[in-house]
Amino acid sequence: MTPIEIKNKTNMTQRDGFTSTFGVLVATLGSAVGLGNIWKFPYLTGTNGGAGFLLVYLLATLLLGLPVMIGETMLGRATRANAVSIFEKLRPAQPFWKIIGYTGMLAAMLILGFYTEVAGWVFAYIFKALSGSLLHGDASAAQAQFKATIANPLSALAWQWAVLLLTGGIIMLGVSKGIEAVAKRLMPVLFLLLVVLCIRSLTLSGAGAGLKFLFAPDFSKVSAGVILTAVGLAFFKLSIGMGTMLTYGSYFRDDQNIPVTAGRVMLADLSISLLAGIAIFPAVFTFHFAPTDGPALVFLTIPAVFASMPGGQIFMVLFFVLTALASIGAILSLLEVPVAALTERLHWSRRKATALTVLLIAILGAPAALSNGAAAHWTIFGLTFFDFYDFVSSNLLLPVGGLLLCVFVGWIIGRDWVQSQLSNRGLLANQAVVTGVFMLLRYVSPVLIVIVLLRGLKVF
Repeated sequence: MTPIEIKNKTNMTQRDGFTSTFGVLVATLGSAVGLGNIWKFPYLTGTNGGAGFLLVYLLATLLLGLPVMIGETMLGRATRANAVSIFEKLRPAQPFWKIIGYTGMLAAMLILGFYTEVAGWVFAYIFKALSGSLLHGDASAAQAQFKATIANPLSALAWQWAVLLLTGGIIMLGVSKGIEAVAKRLMPVLFLLLVVLCIRSLTLSGAGAGLKFLFAPDFSKVSAGVILTAVGLAFFKLSIGMGTMLTYGSYFRDDQNIPVTAGRVMLADLSISLLAGIAIFPAVFTFHFAPTDGPALVFLTIPAVFASMPGGQIFMVLFFVLTALASIGAILSLLEVPVAALTERLHWSRRKATALTVLLIAILGAPAALSNGAAAHWTIFGLTFFDFYDFVSSNLLLPVGGLLLCVFVGWIIGRDWVQSQLSNRGLLANQAVVTGVFMLLRYVSPVLIVIVLLRGLKVF
């Protein structure tokens, strides 16, 4: 056992972590599955041409997302450290590599700035569903209700802060009693409810048109911008490039099979995204919504589906409750990135680190929360704060962080170290898998990320 491994083993007696293999899987899946699947995936698929975008997204997930996720998780488990200290431990004489951790922390903060607002919309819709005001299939009325919800400044800020207080309280409980305990109860129920919703959507008159839009590609709609968006979504939905998998990896058990766990998370995440698409797009064409309705899409279509079925109000309330809880899983993973760094690097208590992080996000997120109302005229490079945070994090910081991670693992750490870590020091007979992951990280993924970034940013 190397000196770093001995030190890490000692640290694990003082450091919280996941308590079981199932806990590892559902907590990691809880980070990946959230509003990215139910809110962002459908609306980006709708605004970027449907099936062609889906195919590009699948390729980005396999060739870029999955290998980077494996690499991040591996680095975290090997060092048992936060997203910044990981690189200090592995290459203390090369401080430049800490930029990967800092880039991830910045991305996490920006994502939380707008993601907590969307989660607030979901929480608000729970009460709208309870009141029965959503039980109609009128497209214009649904759009008016949504606009009124997001434009009210007091409501927007109040719901965002409520989400931050709730998730901050869970983070204070720690990894096993907070993050893992919530994820274990959440993910199975969310999956089952999505299946029910899909079954109902497939009986709608627009099911054929919706499925064609989702699964029959029109490659004329695939542009450089679409490809860049697909790569950003792959990173966003697998929670990579933002420090979360680095941090969560540090809580993994020593006997966890990282490639298998990452593969299962990817497949489950993809399955839930496709279920969300199957649930939403038949309703889009049945009730005459537009696939290009953007961030509002799920808030327009889902109530229409439930309004058309017996007991729809009960199922609608359950859906928005579970969607709210799903958003919490992702928010917890993002919050854990700066909280872990503050507690370990500055030796703060978990309570103090969480309180400061929540306060900073409340300040940072306020302009994003008001972007659809009072602050709609506040723009950066022509984008509202909401859109600016989304663009910079998803299309710039996440791919750049992923690129640097590929270079670090593929060219700085080296093949032998990767083989040792991913085979659990020779206990797993997975040499072919390790070789494939390493080759992707060393050669394929970084080249593809560079090409996509440069083309998407119109460099050539």
